[in-house]
Amino acid sequence: MIRYLILISLFVLQKGIANDRPNLLIMMSDDQSFPHASAYGSKMAFTPNFDRVANEGVLFTNAFCSAPGCSPSRAAFLTGRNIWQIEHAGTHASSFHKKYLTFMDLLKESGYHTGHTGKGWGPGNYSDGGRENNPAGPIYGSKKGNYSEGFSKFIKSKPKGSPFAFWFGSKDPHRSFEKGSGQKAGKTLDQADLPPFLPDSPTIRGDLLDYALEIERFDKDCGKMLEILKKNNLDNNTIIIITSDNGMAFPYAKANCTEYGIHMPLAISWKPKIPANQICKKLISFIDITATIHEAMSISAPKKFPIMGKSFLNSVSKLRDSAQDNNSPIYAGRERHSSSRYNSLGYPQRCIRTDEYLYIINFKPERWPAGPGQKFSGKPGSRLGPEHGGYHDIDACPTLSFMIAKQKDPKIAKYFHLAVNKRPKEQLFNIRKDPGCLNNLANDPKHAIIRDKLSQRLVKYLTDTNDPRALNGGDIFETYKRYSSIRWFPEPEWVKKNPESVPKTPWLRAKK
Repeated sequence: MIRYLILISLFVLQKGIANDRPNLLIMMSDDQSFPHASAYGSKMAFTPNFDRVANEGVLFTNAFCSAPGCSPSRAAFLTGRNIWQIEHAGTHASSFHKKYLTFMDLLKESGYHTGHTGKGWGPGNYSDGGRENNPAGPIYGSKKGNYSEGFSKFIKSKPKGSPFAFWFGSKDPHRSFEKGSGQKAGKTLDQADLPPFLPDSPTIRGDLLDYALEIERFDKDCGKMLEILKKNNLDNNTIIIITSDNGMAFPYAKANCTEYGIHMPLAISWKPKIPANQICKKLISFIDITATIHEAMSISAPKKFPIMGKSFLNSVSKLRDSAQDNNSPIYAGRERHSSSRYNSLGYPQRCIRTDEYLYIINFKPERWPAGPGQKFSGKPGSRLGPEHGGYHDIDACPTLSFMIAKQKDPKIAKYFHLAVNKRPKEQLFNIRKDPGCLNNLANDPKHAIIRDKLSQRLVKYLTDTNDPRALNGGDIFETYKRYSSIRWFPEPEWVKKNPESVPKTPWLRAKK
């Protein structure tokens, strides 16, 4: 009888522990920069559901992704490791090895019901990494754009009493946009939040309004997810995270380690654990969010591949002033984004962002940051395409077309060249005074001390975290296969002068 009672007690205890484990709902937009949400004061993007989560928990004003492109950014977030620590997954449209466990993998192992709808990790080929499912969890499909249907299916399939972790990845506001849709919806050109790195024109303002409308569509989908939580009495004890993967798809933002490429919107709530109406100004990296998820949900990464972020759970759950932590910088980087250069080589960057400065190393300044501007119309050696038709690290858009057409206009030229011209090896920006990253201070004698200090700090971090770029092995990134489309470009001058300097790309031979 006593043995029977002990077993019953253990069963009840285990059930209670399971019921106390928090759920997780991640809602991620595709290509949205800070500060484009109404909680931040945006005039063009009305985001009541993002604002709601922020009001019920924490609004973060200094959150940063680990890479300015979707695949590597999402991989870093899922693993809690820097992009240079996850091999192929640190490049765009490559593979994702199963040895790098994601928090969704770990939650599933610990008894969570896991899944995703929309865009999980990607683009890329996770099956070549030995995975059966997307690193964000098994897919719960829905009709195009009806993401809440996928979430409803997921909730209905959840075993009774099991905690859950769900990833909703919207495809908004990824390009292309319906041209003129923002104005058709009633937005006016004066409402456009024009960033400092873009020229002022009706074309660009209209493009920004179209972008804002897609942010609002994502926000409406977030609202539907929140209603499903409430309807199923799951809104308490669920960690809710709303953010984006990387910056806006405009020139000099997405695919760049500039402020608008890596600075993200972020709101997190967890009733009743995290007090409401908080604003956190602490510098937060995506890998810090991962560490916070690990702590809150009692999971641990394997010792061989530890997470690199630091949890901020204590700061937001105990209302501790986090301003004291602002001296801790964040780090980010990029390798190959699209197929935008000779042999699909990347444009490797690493950066360190403090509360005042952004310092960037461009490891290959001889390469064009957006692409050389001209490509072959087909295979290597075929007819050359238009002179400015090869900027493929910038998404095709009305803004880019306008800047190309008006590049000789002195009022436009500086913005065009900012986006496409070659860059020096070092860039330094005072973000407080220059959030658009227009004025490079790297060669300013007055900023030599801060430049050298940030350079040393960045190189030390890269070395300590075994970044091949800091250890003379950076060409390894070029050997990682790209699974998306390939474009072909003429040999650049630096290749003609020194053919032996061209990184090996064995995966590319079969494509030629």
